[in-house]
Amino acid sequence: MITETGRIVAIDKQCLWVETIQRSTCESCSAEKGCGQSLVAKWGGKTSFIRVLLEGRDPSVYQLHDEITVGIPEAVVANGSLLVYLTPLVAMMAAVFFAEFAGLPEVGVIGLAALGLLLGGGAVRWHSYRYRNDRRVQPVLMDDVEPVQWSPEASRKEG
Repeated sequence: MITETGRIVAIDKQCLWVETIQRSTCESCSAEKGCGQSLVAKWGGKTSFIRVLLEGRDPSVYQLHDEITVGIPEAVVANGSLLVYLTPLVAMMAAVFFAEFAGLPEVGVIGLAALGLLLGGGAVRWHSYRYRNDRRVQPVLMDDVEPVQWSPEASRKEG
């Protein structure tokens, strides 16, 4: 589990918006001196906003500017990176192969390559929108509170 400490910047009914400054990974990376990301993080501190689902927790417990720890499973980071980087490239290469197979001139190949890249990016965007509330790919709060699990069977037993 990759953990990061952040500050709450917004509170919704179902989630928290957390601002993180990504420095923890740069301190442990062996390529720190030759990496542009490390330079930018040291210079200005790259902030990003993470949406963390409350999973049944009471939002009134949290206050703006509280510091919390969030965790993201390594598999989610690895699979997400593959999806974000490879999908547009594979779509672009498929478009190039199709254009070459169809015998299009170079301008047509370049145009279809750009179109394939855009369609691949659109596919990534659609996938992220579709799975935005899937708790298997969401950051989790690292606290002592267990998430509330709702199931239709449990509600029938209580009623």
